[in-house]
Amino acid sequence: MNTSRLSFMMEAAWTTLRERLNGLTGEEFFWQPVPGCWTVHRLADGRWTVDYASPDPDPPPCTTIGWRILHVASCKIMYHEYAFGAASLVWDDLPVPHTAADGIAWLEEGHSLLRADLAALTDADLDRPVQTNWGETWPAWRIFWTMTEHDAYHGGEIGCLRDLYRVMRGNET
Repeated sequence: MNTSRLSFMMEAAWTTLRERLNGLTGEEFFWQPVPGCWTVHRLADGRWTVDYASPDPDPPPCTTIGWRILHVASCKIMYHEYAFGAASLVWDDLPVPHTAADGIAWLEEGHSLLRADLAALTDADLDRPVQTNWGETWPAWRIFWTMTEHDAYHGGEIGCLRDLYRVMRGNET
């Protein structure tokens, strides 16, 4: 593994994900394709949150596009924070954007952090052990590999949900 190949793979997955978000509307961000989706919602005290449970339910619930965007963004932020940052941020400290534009901006912020982290590393640094937010130690390359896989996986889901949304609204072009 080297930094240039890892960067190429990470950017290819990112570009595909990011392009699938062009033109995302607020209605799509919150759209629930089936009842009971995990989503982004306002709490009684006015704060915003995303649905989550630990351990994960089996089977996992369907999630909204907004939930998926914020999930990917928060993971990017937390991987950066613990592998290359101060390792002090906790999940409850994360902001929860509640618009499509703010969610995408947060996703872009998270990706920019990881892009800069990778750019600062040498090939030899990729094998250096780094922390995860749950206390495991990984080689640095695995952070970027995981986020590349995450972008590809959830990007495909988001793309499928956007296609489904468009077709169900009778807008097949």
